Amino acid sequence: MDNRPVLYYDSGIGGLYYGYCFSLKNPHEKTICLGDRANFPYGMKSKEELIELTISVTKKIIALFNPKIMALACNTASVSALNELREAYPDLPIVGTVPAIKPAAAASKKRCIGVLATKRTISDSYISELVKQYGPDCRTESIAAPELPEFLEHRWADAGKTEKYETAKYYIEKFRERGADTLVLACTHFPLMREEFEAAAGDEIKIFDSVEGIRTRIESLLDADNGRLRHDSNTVQKALMAVTGESDPEPYWKKITSRFGFELIKA
Repeated sequence: MDNRPVLYYDSGIGGLYYGYCFSLKNPHEKTICLGDRANFPYGMKSKEELIELTISVTKKIIALFNPKIMALACNTASVSALNELREAYPDLPIVGTVPAIKPAAAASKKRCIGVLATKRTISDSYISELVKQYGPDCRTESIAAPELPEFLEHRWADAGKTEKYETAKYYIEKFRERGADTLVLACTHFPLMREEFEAAAGDEIKIFDSVEGIRTRIESLLDADNGRLRHDSNTVQKALMAVTGESDPEPYWKKITSRFGFELIKA
């Protein structure tokens, strides 16, 4: 048995929803999410910058929290730096975030997959490689939305239902015009608005994300070797949201973390 935490690392609040979904199914595991507030956003950084940054932040994560498993709950960082991160820390199981191209390709009847992501994710060859592997007959329509992570990071918790819906609808209409009938939310921030994306899409476009895929992958690692990495307590563990940065977190951070039942701490 191993009572160390499972840690979700993202550039901001995106990993919080992933960690929340994991903790709901695994309440006896200690779950920590880390938002790299000091270096947000990741989407406009170069591949080289992201490799250096994620290695540095992970070093801090290991020193502070000593996780037994770490999920790199950031599509941008995963497509840019996952291999280098695993090489730097071979003793730490690291689960990357893979855009949900496989199920989207399987579900697409028009053979046209929409991908909504950051500029860095879309520019990486990893997306096209996934399409070649799982949907070689599919056309891909990709849209970079650098302003959407900013909205979700700083305004989502205070925004009304109408604003959230209209924000999602704006992108849905772009993909509808391009003929996509499946849409991959290829940024971990975006599932926070999955409900709005689905409402705007109706029956014409099916929405996919990697939340459940990451959760089940982590669970498989915990259950391997007769549950060697599982927590030995039957007590529900308090989930934590840690944020980086020299200054104290803004009140907005407390609002959004408490919404998911996490305790906010400074990393």
